[in-house]
Amino acid sequence: MAVWTSQAMANESRGRPLPHRLWGFLVALVAGWLLFAASLAQAQGKEQEQMIVRISEIQVHAQHLEQYKAILQEEAEASVRLEPGVIAIFPMSRRDSDTEFRILEIYASRQAYEAHLKTPHFQKYKSGTLHMVKSLKLVDMHATDAQTMGTMFRKMPNR
Repeated sequence: MAVWTSQAMANESRGRPLPHRLWGFLVALVAGWLLFAASLAQAQGKEQEQMIVRISEIQVHAQHLEQYKAILQEEAEASVRLEPGVIAIFPMSRRDSDTEFRILEIYASRQAYEAHLKTPHFQKYKSGTLHMVKSLKLVDMHATDAQTMGTMFRKMPNR
């Protein structure tokens, strides 16, 4: 069995075709690299397609409560109505603390989420409520049963 060092390859290949084994090695190396690149691109594509689920935890200054609720309701409604990639923006307030909100946000993909951040209605919400918010925490979630989600939303009565 021959061991191919760079010097041996240089001496062997001057004016001659590369040995059959070396061609096989090069083909395998290129094929492996192409498979790796394709799987990486596929994984990145799946990440772009993967649903984004987030819970926003927001505390609002009491003196701005009613104004904040009105702006939040307007933004949530516009997002769901106007943006195909926004599956849900569902604001809720805690029963024991009306200044604390949780917003369930579900986006079809990272691309849909990033597009949402650039919309006029979100920009209006963000800039209009910045001074009203005492604290904000964004919690990214993993949907453990995404299949059931479709059933859950179909069960919602039209109101």
